[in-house]
Order: sequence, then structure tokens, then C-alpha cells
Amino acid sequence: MSFCHDVINVSCVKSNWSNDTRATLYSLMVLVILTTLVGNLIVIISVSHFKQLHTPTNWLIHSMATVDFLLGCLVMPYSMVRSVEHCWYFGEVFCKIHTSTDIMLSSASIFHLSFISIDRYYAVCDPLRYKARISILVILVMIFISWSVPAIFAFGMIFLELNVKGAEEIYYKHVHCIGGCSVFFGKTPGVLAFMTSFYIPGSIMLCIYYRIYFIAKRQARSINNANQKFQIGLEEKNGISQSKERKAAKTLGIVMGVFLICWCPFFVCTVTDPFVEYTIPPTLNDVLIWFGYLNSTFNPMVYAFFYPWFRRALKMILLGNIFQKDSSRCKLLS
Repeated sequence: MSFCHDVINVSCVKSNWSNDTRATLYSLMVLVILTTLVGNLIVIISVSHFKQLHTPTNWLIHSMATVDFLLGCLVMPYSMVRSVEHCWYFGEVFCKIHTSTDIMLSSASIFHLSFISIDRYYAVCDPLRYKARISILVILVMIFISWSVPAIFAFGMIFLELNVKGAEEIYYKHVHCIGGCSVFFGKTPGVLAFMTSFYIPGSIMLCIYYRIYFIAKRQARSINNANQKFQIGLEEKNGISQSKERKAAKTLGIVMGVFLICWCPFFVCTVTDPFVEYTIPPTLNDVLIWFGYLNSTFNPMVYAFFYPWFRRALKMILLGNIFQKDSSRCKLLS
């Protein structure tokens, strides 16, 4: 048995995985990190560079991509070493900074997803008043809330040690050790983190997308009824509306499916662990944290790769055409 620190009595135990296992884990995690960085960086460059993409919705997507890029840049590399080695080599103060930044950026990413769902609701369900309701000022308020609330919550929780409140004895006797940096929550802080970072924004997303789907379905039926009344290209129009309905259902299913698959297991374990006397293995918790990180990897694919403008922007970036004169004025939207 090997230890993270020289003082064996108070040191965390190092992982006993073989070198091949460690190499495999490092390779997989580096791949996730690079995919996260590249995907979100392309979104950031696309929205920043092309003037046609300077819309309120796209600035919200740009802000989310920035959050996810910073998560891949500032958080994931250190989490990778901790997950593979089961040791923290970067000091106790930086542990608090890393944990706070991790919670902040992960929560901010989820907040952005929630606000994007609100933006999509007005775009689909109230298109005539969309521009009046979702102005650039409203988007800036959404972005400000998405960054500030998670920052205050995360740094306040960790630096004031509110996350261990009510479970100090268990934490300092059985969890805390030199050379470790675990994310720990007591019962009340765990429920608070679950509600703030996952349940409330997740419920908003679920309710709004559920409503969007049924309003889109109703709109498709209205089109069908109009077509039946006028008997103009009935079969062809029905096919188009049904196709749009299926596409809307598929897109919303992917959005919610990716979010729930990535984050639900981690937050469920976080909120239940204190109530089952912290019997959930740390290794499982690490795996679930990385599942959560994958949401930031998939976000640019879900929210940008499905758009034709993104594919055109990607092609121009890869070919180096963005360095040509007036490339920022290129038309990406038909």
C-alpha cells in the first residue's frame, strides 16, 4: 500500500492501479478534455468572429461555451490527476480554489442550459413578441445570473466550510486526510447544492421543453387543419408538418437526455450519500463527476453542431478562411 504523503498516519492512500490502467485512464480523460476545449473554442470563435451570428441567443450560447471551455481548461486537468492517482499534489488552498471553481463552472453551465430553454420557449411559442421580450439586455441579465449566482454559492460554500456543516466530526475523522481533495457535503448543504445546481434549473428545463414540444405539436396540427380546409398540397404539407414534429421531438429528447444522463447520477449520489452514512465509494463518485463533465463536452455538439451555420463556420475556420479580409461579414444563415 502506497501513500500520498510522508506522514503515513494522516495521509491519503494512493491508488494501486497498474501502469497500464493508469495510462488508459489518462488517455481517455485527455481525450475528453481536448474534445471539450476544441468543441467549445470553435463555438466561441464562430460567434465572436461572424457578425451575422451576433444575436442575443448566440451570445447566450457563446457564454455557455466559455463556461464549458474554462471547465475543460481550469478544472478537468487537476481532476484528472486526482481521479487517477487518488492524491492531490497542489496544496490545500488550491484544493479549495479548484473545488469552488469546479462547482461554480458546472453549476453555471447548467444555469445557461436553463436560460437557453427559456429563450427557445419564447422563440417557438411567442415568435411575434420574441424580439421585444428577449432583448440583448435580457440576455445580459441571464448571463450575469448564470455566472454570479453559482460563483457566490460555490466560493461561499467551500471557503466558509458550509459544505461540512453538520457533519464536521465524520469529515475530519473519517474523510479528511493529507494529500486528498474530495468534494464533501453534509445533509443540509448536500440538499441545498442539489436544489440550487441541479433540481431547480433542471426542472425549469424539463417543464419548458415539455411545453415547447406540445405547443409545437399543436401548431403542426393547426397547419394540418388549415391544409385540409383549403385542400392545397394536403399530403405533401402533412408530411412536412409531421417531419417537423418528429424533428422537434428528437431535438428536445436529445437535449434533455444528454443533460439527465450526464448530471442526474452525480447529483442523486451527492444528495443521498449523507443519508446512507457516506457508504458510496469515492471511486464511483469520481466516475460520476466525469459523467457530469461530459455534459460540457457534448454541449457544443447538441447546441451548435445541429445548426447549419455552425457547420459552415467550422469549415471556414478549418480552412483558415476567417483570416481573409471581410470574412466576418460572410453569410452563414440562409
